[in-house]
Amino acid sequence: MAYVAPIHRPNSAPLSLRPDGSVAARWKLTSGSKTNRLEIWKSGESGFLVHADTKAVNGTISILQKLRPRDAETELLFVGTDRFHYFTIGWDAATGRLETIDSFFDIHEKHMRNAQSQDMCVVDPTGKFMVVILWEGVLNVLRMHTVKSKRQNLHWMDQIRVSELFIKCTAFLHVETGHPKIAFLYQTRTDTPDSHLVTYRLTADDKNTEVSRFEARDQADRIEIQDPGAAMLIPVGRGEEDQKRYIIRNASTARAQLGGLIVVGETRLLYYDDAAKKTVETGLQESSIFVTWAEYDVSHYFIGDDYGIMWLLEILLDGAVVTSLQMTKIGVTSRASSIVYMGNNVLFVGSHYGDSQVFCFDPTMKSLRLIQTLDSIAPILDLNVMDMGNREGEGQTTNEYSSGQARIVTGSGVYKDGSLRTVRSGVGLDDVGIFADLKGVRALFPLKSQEGSKTDTLITSFLTETRIFTFTPDGEVSEVSSFRGMIVSEQTLLARNLPNGRLLQVTTSSALLIDSDSGVVASSWKPAEGQITSVSANDKWIFLSVDGRVLLSIQIQQDLVRVGHNDLSEKDQVACLHLPPEYHNIGVVGFWKSGTISIVDLSTLESIHGETLRRKDDNASIPRDIALAQILPPHLGGPTLFVAMEDGYVIAFNVSKADFALSGRKSVVLGTRQARLQLLPHANGLYNVFATSEHPSLIYAAEGRIVYSAVTADDAACVCPFDSEAFPDSIVVATENEMKICLIDTERRTHVQSLHMGETIRRIAYSRNEQAFGLGCFKRQIRNNEEIIISSFKLVEEVVFKQLGNDFVLDSSPRVEMVEAVIRAELPDSSGNLAERFLVGTSYLDDASSTTPRDNVRGRILVLGVDTEKDPYLVSSRNLKGACRSLAVMGDNIVAALAKTIVVYSYNETSSTSAVMKKIASYRPATYPVDLAVEGNIIAVADLMKSMTLVEYVSPSGGQPAELVEVSRHYQSIWATALCHIDEQSWLESDAQGNLLVLRRNLAGVTIEDKRRMEVTSEINLGEMVNKIRKVTVDASENAIIIPRAFLGTTEGGVYLFGTVAPNYQDLLIRFQNKLAEVVETTGSILFSRYRSFRNEERESDGPFRFIDGELLERFLDIDEQKQEEICAGLGPDVEVMRNIVEELKRMH
Repeated sequence: MAYVAPIHRPNSAPLSLRPDGSVAARWKLTSGSKTNRLEIWKSGESGFLVHADTKAVNGTISILQKLRPRDAETELLFVGTDRFHYFTIGWDAATGRLETIDSFFDIHEKHMRNAQSQDMCVVDPTGKFMVVILWEGVLNVLRMHTVKSKRQNLHWMDQIRVSELFIKCTAFLHVETGHPKIAFLYQTRTDTPDSHLVTYRLTADDKNTEVSRFEARDQADRIEIQDPGAAMLIPVGRGEEDQKRYIIRNASTARAQLGGLIVVGETRLLYYDDAAKKTVETGLQESSIFVTWAEYDVSHYFIGDDYGIMWLLEILLDGAVVTSLQMTKIGVTSRASSIVYMGNNVLFVGSHYGDSQVFCFDPTMKSLRLIQTLDSIAPILDLNVMDMGNREGEGQTTNEYSSGQARIVTGSGVYKDGSLRTVRSGVGLDDVGIFADLKGVRALFPLKSQEGSKTDTLITSFLTETRIFTFTPDGEVSEVSSFRGMIVSEQTLLARNLPNGRLLQVTTSSALLIDSDSGVVASSWKPAEGQITSVSANDKWIFLSVDGRVLLSIQIQQDLVRVGHNDLSEKDQVACLHLPPEYHNIGVVGFWKSGTISIVDLSTLESIHGETLRRKDDNASIPRDIALAQILPPHLGGPTLFVAMEDGYVIAFNVSKADFALSGRKSVVLGTRQARLQLLPHANGLYNVFATSEHPSLIYAAEGRIVYSAVTADDAACVCPFDSEAFPDSIVVATENEMKICLIDTERRTHVQSLHMGETIRRIAYSRNEQAFGLGCFKRQIRNNEEIIISSFKLVEEVVFKQLGNDFVLDSSPRVEMVEAVIRAELPDSSGNLAERFLVGTSYLDDASSTTPRDNVRGRILVLGVDTEKDPYLVSSRNLKGACRSLAVMGDNIVAALAKTIVVYSYNETSSTSAVMKKIASYRPATYPVDLAVEGNIIAVADLMKSMTLVEYVSPSGGQPAELVEVSRHYQSIWATALCHIDEQSWLESDAQGNLLVLRRNLAGVTIEDKRRMEVTSEINLGEMVNKIRKVTVDASENAIIIPRAFLGTTEGGVYLFGTVAPNYQDLLIRFQNKLAEVVETTGSILFSRYRSFRNEERESDGPFRFIDGELLERFLDIDEQKQEEICAGLGPDVEVMRNIVEELKRMH
């Protein structure tokens, strides 16, 4: 049985609008196409959007419109899903929230073709009539009820057939007669692009109660549009009083006035006045493909194009007469899917292809200024998993996502909005206080002015001085010029409280023991020569180095007494040192030259245990910081030693309490430079470790293991604990420019980090050996009004994604070569040793004008190596007669999915720059292979139209050549998109309709036909099309409820965890899900079973089959206890047990 839960919920915004009305003024924008969620945002200060609420919907939202009931103060939202469920919601002033008003479902059989119109739903300017276009040539007409008791409800008027089948765009006109009029921009032929405009009156009678028949005699006007690429209609309002039209009885002298509509083409604009029957046409100086619009005022409109350019369309007027149209570039945005003008010159750009954005529009300069970015990782074209742990080669398993060590890297966005995104489990920091303009902080130290009190003083160390801040119990902060006799004219390396009311301060020149009451220096120590470079201390000892060459231990008694001395001379140098808070008589020191650490006895400075940190002869990494503390509860393990290396790795050891022996070495990569480790005291004598690097992490214990969680403090330079009266259980974080007091959020959340690439990242391959990602990219450029596509392969560093070496550019002339597949492989080189290689599959775009001899070449397989300068170079290339859509490796052979063929190639590398790929076996699938998954000698083939097939590779033997033999098939029509092996004989498949299927090979079948037929063991409708499924192998505990098997990336920007359910929990979770679905209420009142049921063109099931929806289960924690008890009645386990189970499932991601 299967389980799926969202790690990162989809966040593209293709649909958005702004409801009007005084009561609804508290929610200014609804961005409603985040798959199955309606998000409500408020417009805050300076135009910033603030998230106010989220409404879950049991359906994939495809329609979002607003309606205005008669005499109503607020508007209603009309929402439609892809399963033909429709509902309206409105603001309930009594409850102060959105409530479902009306809900209905189309129960008729779906026998018509889907419409191609970009506007599936349009509403007339009065907000009372609505036309929904779902099927080709069919209009569904609805209106708001006129009966007073039903004014909040929709009334279905009629379903009408129209002769215009391929409708590109629809719009209602602004009319003064009270009779709504609708316009269609349509195409007459499917093979030849053209555009025609036709207008109809919506109703046939004067009372607007009977729908027009939409016959030829009912047409008001019909115009042929000269621009065949025209695809957008903009209805224009009537304007203000001074712009009202005037009536001219002589039609020959009439001129176009406001109140018509604009036809937006690729090369020209046409204004049409329906009343005067006049047009005004203007050619565009620069052609483009326009996709969406929003009204600024009656004569100005924002228009977004396919290239991410925002235009301002202006209607030039002479009084009320339209004289011309003008288009002006005003800025660059994400490729807009929807635009909403928020008022006050604030513009929201919702995007499915990149980040959504909020801009401030300057009408004088006609320019945009970005004021807010709402991150989106949609669409995910590919993803890969980078295991930040397991860096010592301990095995092929992956750490669980919740450990913070599994980092999901996605190729997101399209064209100029393309980016790399990392998705990682983490915790957040909530800022509670900020010190602005505090630059260059080197270290932070909390102090208590009175013994037994809470922290009330903060020591901030700079390169040449020390500054001191004091805090009152109510949070007032003041900077003091002196404190208890401490030195403030030097850099402070350490400051801490000691027992008996004393303070310890260590600067670069001396160590001071200060009486905190009198501020008198009780004792001091200075090195005979040189400076103090590193220091650590506990209640009894000071452990320091002088110039990195001399190690000293100083005992803290009534005075400072030097005890241990170790002159390293030229043998080595001290890189870092540390005194653990719990073990007072030992210290840990890291050495520069040897790259080792030693645990030493502070009284003699003799080594107790040592450990070499370098594993490779060419590795010159150096230990730069150390932390030793009890992280796990004592009954689960002893103390843990963390060593931050110069190259960004953190090495962890288990430490024996008896003799301090080190064991269980494990490496985790946290960045490309050394991390600074700061111990944060926790309850019950436990500690957390805050590691600051490019990607700061919090290291702590959870679920019986050590977790490395990302932290939302990317610019943190140093931290310290700060448990004060005004800010209890806080920490202080210093960045390059400021200092903040923060609270650590205890709940793990998904953290996303972005790197803008400016081109589409189509494929991602990860090489641990090269410590790099291989990216298959393409970019789109406009040169002399011609679109140019350039594809390339590039390497980026695994942590910060810095590009390594030069691009490997593919062919662009005379035909464009596109990247289709990129994988990493270890293949034998000319010496027989395994070498790291990247395999790239490509295709050539058709070019009718090309007559070169290479026209029979439809694609290539490229084998790329990486040299010492990290430049990719070509090892071998094989021309293909079909496009190479997918690649895999089976042993030393290469498996390629070509157009209509699966081919296995042998690979023989003859030199570092040449190799031979020889075809040894092939198989012809049903239609067109789109994805491959290899397990052992079984090749799973995802077919474009015919689901999946299992093919067995039979090695050559007895003089017979190798062959591919079909052993099993799924006999259903499934438009497959991705495929993955999950367990033994089970495979996970996704399709274009958003379904997930778990298919199993039936080896226990009675007949041969039974064994060849794959059976469905689980199925569900995810509601999003999955682009990539990436398998993971996790060492789950014996008592695990869910065993993670794969990560899924979708076109809507969702990342999901897929797993299998342990057998002893299957019946419980199925019954629990069914009872929960009956109780949990969602917006729209749509049944959970209908939402999650499998559906494609051939069949629709009654509900999910042996599939657990983790998102639904997690809602159990949000409902009141009475309903929880109702759900758990009859299950067996009580409410507390079920709550613990759900919390455990939630902690997985």
